[in-house]
Order: sequence, then structure tokens, then C-alpha cells
Amino acid sequence: MRVTMILPALTEATSPLFRPVKYSLFPPLGLATLAGYLAPDDEVTLIDEHVERIDLSTIETPDLLVLQPYITSARRSYEIADAFRARGAHVAMGGLHVTSLPEEAAAHADTVFTGPGEHAWPTFLEDLREKHPKARYDAKTRTLAGLPPVRRDLIKRHLYLVPNSIVVSRGCPHHCDFCYKDAFFAGGKSFYTQAVDDALAEIERLPGRHLYFLDDHIFGNRRFAEALFDGMKGMGRLWQAAATVDSVLSPGLLEKAAESGLRSLFVGFESVNGRSLAERRKTQNLGRDYGAAVRRLHANGVMVNASFVFGMDGDDETVFDRTVQWAIEQGIETATFHIMTPYPGTGLFRQIESENRLLHRDWDLYDTRHVVYKPWHMSPTQLEDGYWRAYREFYRWNSIRRGAMVHERGRDRLRHIAYAGGWKKLEPAWDVIIRGRQIAHALPVLEHVLAAFGGRVNTARPAS
Repeated sequence: MRVTMILPALTEATSPLFRPVKYSLFPPLGLATLAGYLAPDDEVTLIDEHVERIDLSTIETPDLLVLQPYITSARRSYEIADAFRARGAHVAMGGLHVTSLPEEAAAHADTVFTGPGEHAWPTFLEDLREKHPKARYDAKTRTLAGLPPVRRDLIKRHLYLVPNSIVVSRGCPHHCDFCYKDAFFAGGKSFYTQAVDDALAEIERLPGRHLYFLDDHIFGNRRFAEALFDGMKGMGRLWQAAATVDSVLSPGLLEKAAESGLRSLFVGFESVNGRSLAERRKTQNLGRDYGAAVRRLHANGVMVNASFVFGMDGDDETVFDRTVQWAIEQGIETATFHIMTPYPGTGLFRQIESENRLLHRDWDLYDTRHVVYKPWHMSPTQLEDGYWRAYREFYRWNSIRRGAMVHERGRDRLRHIAYAGGWKKLEPAWDVIIRGRQIAHALPVLEHVLAAFGGRVNTARPAS
């Protein structure tokens, strides 16, 4: 069977003028994981539109076309699906957007999947080979037991800054009502992990030194996390991941992570406004000392990538400057700002829709950079302008310098400047590197920043 798997490009990534580095960070692990279930004699091709332009007319019609849309790639996904269905391919589609709006996706696909695909996908393949595939498969079982190795041989490693991305769990134990993935895992376990030995075996397969865990919450199960970090200790890895404020404050866990090579953590602070946290069910942040969490991370040699969301119902025009000022004063290395976006299938979407506050359903603009609803305490223009102002103010060279001076040690100041400046201030250079298909050559620079300025790390290197 000939199989083609495509990760359609998000709207902004299709621009011929600029290629933000974030679209060349990670390979499509979801599709590569599903490819692991295919038979040895199946011919499979994996295409990621974020790193390689494709001409649909030049792609041979496969027996099976697999697409994984996100909300801002839905339009492009449907365009690809319609083209290949007209040519006789069986089109299968799954992922976050399909789970949220399966009827919309079904108009463009022969088969749709809702929820995580590890259980339903093998059943579908068997049905397809017997020529009676169903129109819809809903995830029933939530387990990562027996997961086949990810088909990393299908990934063009040289096109990614972080080819060694990995996922060892699914979902999150928390239920913030604006979270797209909470809706994706509804109807079953919202958080579950691989067996520790399986996760360590997957890590051992990866060449080089740097890893990025794409898990929503790497600290989500303390017993699993501690065993994983114990197993990684001594591997000589440098790694990055995401976790929550309350888990960072949990005694002993962060220390184990740092000892095993953690050097940068994405943390969802989301808002400096406690009322906003409560209204969006971000209960794991309520009453937590944000400053203490940042200090604990820095004390363990871990940089902070802080996430903030603007436009919650408790926010007014002062939220932008207050948030940026707080982040700079804490010495946070990088910040990711978002405009609150009501994704279909979430509690937030249902609330905004019921209050007749949705401005439109143009999914291309549901990208956390555009306002798609009516805020309570400011206009859509004020919210969008404030969002862009926050980015400008946080990443000014003077702001980067001020944030660096919060750190006591000279090497931590240098690390701050190198990481914050390299991420945003040098975006035009990233564009040149991406277009020249030389992004993999930037990985040693990233490793150097993480190793030279981070906490102590075992110098043993895994085989390349």
C-alpha cells in the first residue's frame, strides 16, 4: 500500500516573505508515530509543509493520504484533501481540529478520527486492507503500552533546529477551559504516560546531545517523572520541556530534572491577574508564588520561557505593561505572549458563543495573534495593539539588558542575553538560515548556550 502523510502548513508559515523559526523547530512526531503501525512492505512518504514546499500536482496519488490539521491549517488541509479525493485516494484526517469539528472535517475526508489515534489507527488499517473502512473512528482506549518505535527514518532531520523532539506522555492532568487539548482528550483519561523503560529506550535511540520534550506537562505524574529523570541522569543530555508553576514549586522534583540535564522550561503563568486565572479554571496557578517559581528555576540553572495570555475577561488595558514589567523584573529569559482564543470544543468557546461575542469563524485567524471575539474591558483593536506592544517592549535590547542584570552571576547574564537576543532580535537571520535549508547547523549553537551557561551537566556524550 502506498501511503502519503502530510502535515499541512499553518497559515503564517505559508508566507513567501518570512519564515519564523518556530515553524522549523520540530518534526511531525504524530504522523511519524502512526507510520510505525504500517506494514514493512507499505511505501510511506512523510511531508511537512512547514519545511518543504510541495506542488500537489507532482505528488503521485497514494492509496491512503493522511492529514493532521490544526485550526489555522484547516483551510489548507481541506484543499489538499479535496485534491487527492478527486484523484481516487482514500483520505484520512485526525488531530485537534478534527476532534473539535468532526462534521466539518468529514466533508473533506473519507475517514475522520477523534481523540488520540494510537488505539483506533491499527483498527482502521485492518479495516482498510479488508476494504471496509469506517467513516469515523473515536478513541476509546487511552494507553501507550506497546507503542511501536517512532518512524524517525521518515523525518528529514537536517530541516529542523530540534530534530530530537520526543513525547513520552499524552495530555495534561489539569483542565483549563481555554485549552484545545483538554477537549481532545475528553471522554477518557486526560493524562497518561509511557512505561519509563520504553521512554528511556526512545531517548537512547536519539543521536547527539539535545532533547526537547513536547509533552504538555513533563512533571504531570511525579512518580513517572522522577523515574524518568533518574534514568536519564548520567546520559549527558541537555533538554527542554514544559511544566506548571505548582510542579516547579514541588520540593525535590525540579532538582532531579536539573541533575538529568534540564536547561530550559516552558511555564504557563498565563496571567498576573488572579481573577483571570480563576475564571479560566487555571486552578493550579491560584495562590502560587510566581516569583518563587522563577527563583527556583534560576537557582537550578534552568532558563524560563514564560507563557502569558492577554484578553481574559478580567483584563483591561493595564495588563500588557504590568505583565511585561513583572517578567523583566524576574529576569525571565524568554516570554511567549498570546491573545486569548476560543478554540472550538473548549469551554471558553461555548461561553463566548453563548454570549454572542464571537466576531467570526475564520479559522485562519484563530492563531492567538488576532482577536476573534469581543473582549469585555477593551476593544479588539486595543487588545491586538497591546499584544504586539508587549512583544516589542519585552524584547527591546534595553529590556533584555535589564532582565539580564537581575541575575547575580556573570555567566547567567550572558546566557540571558544570548538566549533572549538570539530568539527574537535575530529573526531576520533565522529567515535566511531557514530559506537556505541550513537550520540544522544552528543546533550546535543552541547546545553551547544550554551547556556553557546552564547548571552542571555530566560531560559524557551519547553516540552520534
